[in-house]
Amino acid sequence: MSKFFYLVLCCCLLCSCIRAPEPPLSRPEPTHVPTVPAPLLTPVVWEALPGWQKDELTPAFDAFLQSCVALRRRPQWRDVCESASAFESPSETTLRDFFESAFTPHQVLLEDGSADGLLTGYYVPDLKGSRQASSDYPYPLYQRPDDLLTIDLSDVYPELGNYRLRGRLEGNRVVPYWDRGVIDGAKLPLSGRELFWVADPVELFYLHIQGSGSILFDDGTRAMVNYADQNGHPFRSISHYLEQQKIMPRSQMSMRNIRDWVKKNPERSGEILSQNPSYIFFRELEEGTQSPPGALGVPLTPERTLAVDSRYIPLGAPVFIESHNKHSDIWLRRLMMAQDRGGAIKGRVRGDFFWGLGDVAGALAGQTHQPVKFWLLLPKELDAPGELDAKESG
Repeated sequence: MSKFFYLVLCCCLLCSCIRAPEPPLSRPEPTHVPTVPAPLLTPVVWEALPGWQKDELTPAFDAFLQSCVALRRRPQWRDVCESASAFESPSETTLRDFFESAFTPHQVLLEDGSADGLLTGYYVPDLKGSRQASSDYPYPLYQRPDDLLTIDLSDVYPELGNYRLRGRLEGNRVVPYWDRGVIDGAKLPLSGRELFWVADPVELFYLHIQGSGSILFDDGTRAMVNYADQNGHPFRSISHYLEQQKIMPRSQMSMRNIRDWVKKNPERSGEILSQNPSYIFFRELEEGTQSPPGALGVPLTPERTLAVDSRYIPLGAPVFIESHNKHSDIWLRRLMMAQDRGGAIKGRVRGDFFWGLGDVAGALAGQTHQPVKFWLLLPKELDAPGELDAKESG
């Protein structure tokens, strides 16, 4: 048994060593990096939250009630969730008083003591698809494979935190699971595990990045699909490769331009898309689902759900953000709920803003790549943020 876990640990450490670096944040480099990381949270007064008094809190409160479906099971959040559930059609003034009396805002800081992180956007795309393969719909979405192993190492090696190793058995060895190039390659090792087929390989690629989507069938019906699992390989953006190969300058990088290029150069589609070895497996949601669930297990709320790194931000918690897109001159100053996480969302002040469903939301998500500040709201019953259990945070 010890030899087995030794092999697993070696695979784990190997995977962590080849993890792709995060893209640089859109902020100046500090002139001095402290040898001791800055505290994660600094308590502040409500007046320190820019735009707090102007934010419309009703949609944020509705999203918080969704969070409470999961949070009320945690002792630290039970009282504040019970107080929130007692309201009936509260006014904006009542909601502002509720948040100010029940929570303490804490600014989230990076390790160097600065406050600016990175905000990107995501959405739920619509894809034309079919339940059967055809020349019009040749690209498969796969269900979770039966041979995919997920091994939680935290009980055996606590120093690895909540790290989970994904792999498969090859004889009596645990080896990394197949990457994108192999799964979509000529051998098709997952044949028989198809869920649906779609028309466009680039749209399917971006569905993997978003994690959820709506499949539109020719008869007018649709099915909602959602993240079921992942192959264990790190996410890597294809943008750097396209720029490096002088295929497309960064200034022209967009889903539409990449899709158009692939259509004109289908012989290179496999080469381009396989630069991201990460692969997502899907499940079909119940008929009538209007919005897919995030990592917290509750439906995503357009423009009020935030995907975060749950090592630092507890899933379900309210987070006030300030972010400015200099290209559109749009300011985002609003209360969000940390209801999701993503493979590329790593860091203290790193968020993914959920814009909603469809093409309009997709256009807004594609434009979102900008600096952001976080203020985490924690219940006043907590004497210190350290009382939050890391495992409970996600």
